[in-house]
Amino acid sequence: MKRLILLVLFSTLIIPFNARAEEAIKKGELLNLERCIEIALIKHPNIVASANTVNVNQRRVGQAEANYYPQLNLSAGYRKFSGVSGSTTGTTTSRTASGSFDQYSSSVTLNQNLYDFGKTPTQVKIQDLNLDSSRSDLENVSEQIIFNVRQAYYTVLQAKRNRDVSADTVKQFQLHLEQAKGFYEVGTRPKFDVTKAEVDLSNAKLNLIKSENALRIAIVNLNNAIGIPDAPEYTVEDNLSFQGYNITLEDAIKRAYENRPDLKSLITKKGAAEGSIELAKKGYYPALSGNASYNWSGEKIPLEEGWNIGATLSFPIFSGYLTTYQVEESRANLNVLNANEELLRQNIFLEVQQAYLNLREAEERIPAAELTVKQAEENFEIAKGRYEAGVGNPVELTDAEVASANAKTAYIQALYDYKTAQASLEKAMGIR
Repeated sequence: MKRLILLVLFSTLIIPFNARAEEAIKKGELLNLERCIEIALIKHPNIVASANTVNVNQRRVGQAEANYYPQLNLSAGYRKFSGVSGSTTGTTTSRTASGSFDQYSSSVTLNQNLYDFGKTPTQVKIQDLNLDSSRSDLENVSEQIIFNVRQAYYTVLQAKRNRDVSADTVKQFQLHLEQAKGFYEVGTRPKFDVTKAEVDLSNAKLNLIKSENALRIAIVNLNNAIGIPDAPEYTVEDNLSFQGYNITLEDAIKRAYENRPDLKSLITKKGAAEGSIELAKKGYYPALSGNASYNWSGEKIPLEEGWNIGATLSFPIFSGYLTTYQVEESRANLNVLNANEELLRQNIFLEVQQAYLNLREAEERIPAAELTVKQAEENFEIAKGRYEAGVGNPVELTDAEVASANAKTAYIQALYDYKTAQASLEKAMGIR
């Protein structure tokens, strides 16, 4: 997963935008599942946003570390005075009311934090933890994107196979209509057979239209999951086949608690919250800083020069209980995160259980659905042979054809459910 984060960060932050905006999918390209995921991990807006959030937190670490270094400032000023004194007595200067003079000033100031009782290290630690949390959030977003792509990909395969089943059904009813017309013309079958075949063909064409539209919608959803809604036409590789996935429920739950990026993110945020409590307590302690400056000032150039150097110790005597309230607020935030962690662990347990049970249920349905397809096809061949021999009837043939199509659709549904359940379980476990 670390390699995934590096890939995403490099693609979204290092590669220029124009280079990333180039066409990621070529027209007519054959895409497999891995290629779709690869494109989504680079192009999807959620990935780009999360990667830049990591970048933001990296910069915040640098901001926290800035207090380790000296602060150097340069200032310059000009002021014009009018209507002030013209004679000098002691420290008082007087001029005529109409007199005026110019004053120039400039200075270089150096400030350095000498000791702040651990405030700066604590701030750096908190920002480091926030950075780790944002990286875990990026992993979590990536896992969600991967799941969405897998689900949309399998939906396209399911819709494509259902469309093929509908197309085959139309062909079968077309042949049946031609056969019924032939029998009617020679007088071996009544007009009812022709009318029944025409009705069946019309219904099959309607189902084909629905199947084709479902396929188009599935492709639109896949494009959206990839992050390229205006993608050119392409084809997808069909991998909707059964491959056993062996894991126990106990192992799945254990792996989920170890790998889930959202849980890692929350645990890291708890560490940052604990650091915030320590940081708030630092408000009770003093801070020691050093400062030095070199100054130029006067009415005319060259200006008079001067310098100063010193140290400042500031000790908070009373701040209206500000520090106390800040400590209490940080503790309350930690309590919120503790409760959220417990809730997330319960949800993970539930999510893994549901996905695991759905996987096993779909796994049990596949062989039964496959056997049903074989039986339905055999039954259709028998009904077709009986009709051609003149001993069957069109209702029997239609029922057999519909049963065969339904059995194929149920088998496709079982394969789809198994694939999506596997994807859900892997997402619930926090693994690809």
